[in-house]
Amino acid sequence: MSEKILVIGACGQIGSELTMKLREKYGNQNVIASDIREGNDELMNSGPFEFIDATDKASILMVIHKYGITTIYLMAAMLSATAEKQPKKAWDINMNTLLYILDFAKEKIISKIYWPSSIAVFGETTPRIDTPQQTILEPATVYGISKLAGERWCAYYHQKFGVDVRTLRYPGIISWKTPPGGGTTDYAVEIFHKALSDGKYECFLSAETTLPMMYMDDALKATLDVMDGPKFDTYIAYNVAAVSFNPKELTSEIQKHLPNFTISYKPDFRQKIADTWPQTINDSLARKEWSWKHEYETSDLVSVMLENLK
Repeated sequence: MSEKILVIGACGQIGSELTMKLREKYGNQNVIASDIREGNDELMNSGPFEFIDATDKASILMVIHKYGITTIYLMAAMLSATAEKQPKKAWDINMNTLLYILDFAKEKIISKIYWPSSIAVFGETTPRIDTPQQTILEPATVYGISKLAGERWCAYYHQKFGVDVRTLRYPGIISWKTPPGGGTTDYAVEIFHKALSDGKYECFLSAETTLPMMYMDDALKATLDVMDGPKFDTYIAYNVAAVSFNPKELTSEIQKHLPNFTISYKPDFRQKIADTWPQTINDSLARKEWSWKHEYETSDLVSVMLENLK
């Protein structure tokens, strides 16, 4: 039986590009995109699309039965900066939907789940340099709390009911195709747009705020890699890492291409969030267990971003 995939939250920053990658791999008709709103033309025209409110269990179930879905990629979420403004709503979107999907797998309605976590699970008490796979998890944001709770629910369903659910802890994701969606690492996308349109950028984080980042192609590769292998014996929300930099370092890379580009700093509430997150991530477990390897270094992603946004 061929795999039938449903992507929930297919119009988001990662969801939109992930859907296209999955369609490339499994065939356009085998990957059903869904979201609460329409996506870009490429996404809408290349395969089936369904309007789904991620918090509406009945409509998700209807789409599962309509297409005979076997695998769900649950990409719908309210990100860190947005979630701080609407904590209860963020909790509903980030948690309830996951529990619906886990129940569908428990009841054998679907067979496999991908659910992303984030570096937001770490907090002020976590070692910030070379953050280990297993460490103190005391997140300070609504987003981080929901991701930590989600990891524990996934582990519980895996252990207790044998549910096949797989997870990566994403760092900040950088892409030129879709606008950022309300995250704390979004400056690293906005900066490229402003560099080209205005020649200057006012950054909402301080110059020295180092955070782990990853170019979108690497994030998609890691996602498909972790889903490709056989079922894991134990559930692990894998650390994955690529590069780390701060706004000052990113600016000097951009200036190699655009010498007149300038940056100024006006930290806002997102600074407090960033200060609780790791600077560098240890992802040796993912590299060992399923041969994860990133391709894009900082200079590569700067070149690719500027080239494509031009």
